[in-house]
Amino acid sequence: MGVLIFFILSYILLSISLYFLFPKAGVSGTKGLIPGVNFVEWCKIIGRKPSHALWLLFPIVNIFIYAGMCVDMMYSFGKTKFADSILAVVYAPIAFYKLAKDDKEQYKVAAYQDEKDYKQKLIDAEKSGDKYALKKLQKNNPYQKTIGREWAEAIIFAVFAAAFIRMFLIEAYKIPTGSMEGSLLIGDFLFVSKAHYGIRTPETIAMIPLLHNRIPIINKESYIESPSIPSFRLPAIESIDHNKPIVFNYPEGDSVYVIPGRTYSIHDVKRKPQVANLVKKRRAKLDTRPIDKRDHYIKRCIAMPGDSLSIVDAQVYINGTAAENPSKLQYNYIVQPNGVNINVNKLIDWGISPNYDINDIGNGRFLLTLSNDELEKVKSLDPKIQIIRMPNQPGGAFPHSEVSKDWTVDDFGPIWIPKKGATTPLRPDNIAFYRRVIEVYEGNTFEQKGNTFYINGEQADSYTFKQDYYWGMGDNRHNSEDSRYWGYVPHDHIVGKPLFIWFSTKDGSMGNGINWSRLFSGATKM
Repeated sequence: MGVLIFFILSYILLSISLYFLFPKAGVSGTKGLIPGVNFVEWCKIIGRKPSHALWLLFPIVNIFIYAGMCVDMMYSFGKTKFADSILAVVYAPIAFYKLAKDDKEQYKVAAYQDEKDYKQKLIDAEKSGDKYALKKLQKNNPYQKTIGREWAEAIIFAVFAAAFIRMFLIEAYKIPTGSMEGSLLIGDFLFVSKAHYGIRTPETIAMIPLLHNRIPIINKESYIESPSIPSFRLPAIESIDHNKPIVFNYPEGDSVYVIPGRTYSIHDVKRKPQVANLVKKRRAKLDTRPIDKRDHYIKRCIAMPGDSLSIVDAQVYINGTAAENPSKLQYNYIVQPNGVNINVNKLIDWGISPNYDINDIGNGRFLLTLSNDELEKVKSLDPKIQIIRMPNQPGGAFPHSEVSKDWTVDDFGPIWIPKKGATTPLRPDNIAFYRRVIEVYEGNTFEQKGNTFYINGEQADSYTFKQDYYWGMGDNRHNSEDSRYWGYVPHDHIVGKPLFIWFSTKDGSMGNGINWSRLFSGATKM
């Protein structure tokens, strides 16, 4: 709503500025206040066809059309300096109002058509061989730009266009960890569509273009949190569905410690003494991040809003029914050769990564990360080989309360996924599931006094959810930091849908070679 109000106010101010400016171009100021008519008259003033205004109705394209119209309007009043064009593009109401109120500034020419005509004169003079006329035209060219300005405008336009595409349409994303192996590998580069699940407008407006949240080398945040604007989401092309990979902002990433190669949330520090010691040793500074600047995660959407989820002996159940498992689902296994010589090179030939999936744990044993197919291949080496799935210790599972003290990543739940409009009772035994949702994700004040709860200062025994939530899990089930540790993925944290892999390096390093077979392959396969 805040963004909508901002745009409405900006449009009103723009119309008022046109009301004062139009009379200088011989157009009734009243036309500047009439929606639609004001843009048609604007096009006429700058020498464009009235139909050119129709491009303003097309999302994305309209931003570039509007910027061009702003620059042409300044040119039409003889304001050809770079700074004038920048001001008009950044906030036209100010630039146009200044033109209107300065008695020295007068309308000179329909700039777009005049520039077009002037270019034709230059072409005609060159074709005719009239060097004198050509030289004179070039010398008096009001639209001539210095080489420096040409380069500056080209660079600014390129950065603006790239930043715009990245912000609203498609962003390149690199798989940094093995949480989605073997579906998505470390070193895969993806294109992620931000339009499929609904374009999300940015909350952060003061930032370095083309950087997400950190400045390389100096390792500082690449944005300023304030000023900011409320975000909203445009209609989606398609809905999120079970078992589809989704890219989202890390829900617990609102307060983080960043050390080389790793980000820890303040919740990691509170829950894990070893992490707290590491952060203290590195003297890491706590950074707070708005939603759109939190780290990107990619997981498979296992459960949808309103679903009930449980995991029994590593099998996920949704609403009591066994879920379809990804074809390359992986688990950790302890392999005891029992005198059999395991050829590590053979494991590598099968696609088992020597850097991430094969670990020598001593006494002749290996810890291997394997898919079902790879597990069967290892078993086929020799019947004497003993293989057991890695046992998991209880503790550390969401929601980090008494109810989950015996849960593990392989035996988890049951848990219900909040749904927009649904109402849940609030009790001491279930409040741990929903407290962060109520307080952080949905922006309420929350207080608990004994067994009584207060939301926004009023006593409450139930809560109605304002948005949908999802449950994300990695395909590499024993090596994925996902919803089993930090809970639900709010809808307003959803970034987009992975489209395809456009580049892939082996184990994330060019030195290891390129995974040619993965180039331009789909990123949403099971």
